[in-house]
Amino acid sequence: QVQLVESGGGLVQAGGSLRLSCAASGRTFSNYAIGWFRQAPGKEREFVAGITWRGTTTYYADSAKGRFTISRDNAKNTGYLQMNSLKPEDTAVYYCAAKWGPVGGTSEDAMDYWGKGTLVTVSS
Repeated sequence: QVQLVESGGGLVQAGGSLRLSCAASGRTFSNYAIGWFRQAPGKEREFVAGITWRGTTTYYADSAKGRFTISRDNAKNTGYLQMNSLKPEDTAVYYCAAKWGPVGGTSEDAMDYWGKGTLVTVSS
């Protein structure tokens, strides 16, 4: 079992930045790929960014490329999502998810564990 706790969400103006954190406990963090997903009001949850279990490879949804950066610190059992140049359409609950193995993919169905999410609100 892996427990994931997100933090760092909040209210920010358009163009601003936020850094989300995902603190993991329970199992060896470095054995899990990590993904960030988000769910906007009235919409389905969607993939945002992913990182392999050793942190060597990252991949992004088109909406996140060039603005968001996913990273992890396995020594601290923590994953991160740095979000810059935020837009009102980035407003959503952001979830951290973990999948055992080197790669998590982009499908939420593939993920094994989920956090409860952190709300990001971007005002115009």
